[in-house]
Amino acid sequence: MGKQGRTRAKMGEQGKRGLMGKGYMKLIVWKNACELRRIIYEITKRFPNEELRRISQMRDSARSIKQNIQEGYKRTSIGIYIQHLSIAQGSLGELSGDVDDCFEDKILDKQKYKMIDSLIGRTDYLFMRLIQSLDIKRKAEAT
Repeated sequence: MGKQGRTRAKMGEQGKRGLMGKGYMKLIVWKNACELRRIIYEITKRFPNEELRRISQMRDSARSIKQNIQEGYKRTSIGIYIQHLSIAQGSLGELSGDVDDCFEDKILDKQKYKMIDSLIGRTDYLFMRLIQSLDIKRKAEAT
């Protein structure tokens, strides 16, 4: 095989590894986290200027949710994965509190609040189920 053939074969292997390492993209919880991040970034664009700190906090927690799912998935043990999912779930809780505050402070209207709150609730449930499932798998592997 010539140099070009080896290079193409190597690139093909790297491409396959890259896709295989992104299995988290199939998780509904990750898809919900991506949607939440997109929504939060979009709605905070319309927040008043005096809310810059809250905007930053909400965007950071929304981003942290999806990033921790990804980071945990890439780790080598189920226990560490569960720990990252727990951190992501904590960020979801923080975001939920900020969304509640925005509604109470009349920054978010009722329709947007209900839509975001519903997505947060569904995502929280998915975190709980995924963590439970992984914990069962971890315990089975330990025996």
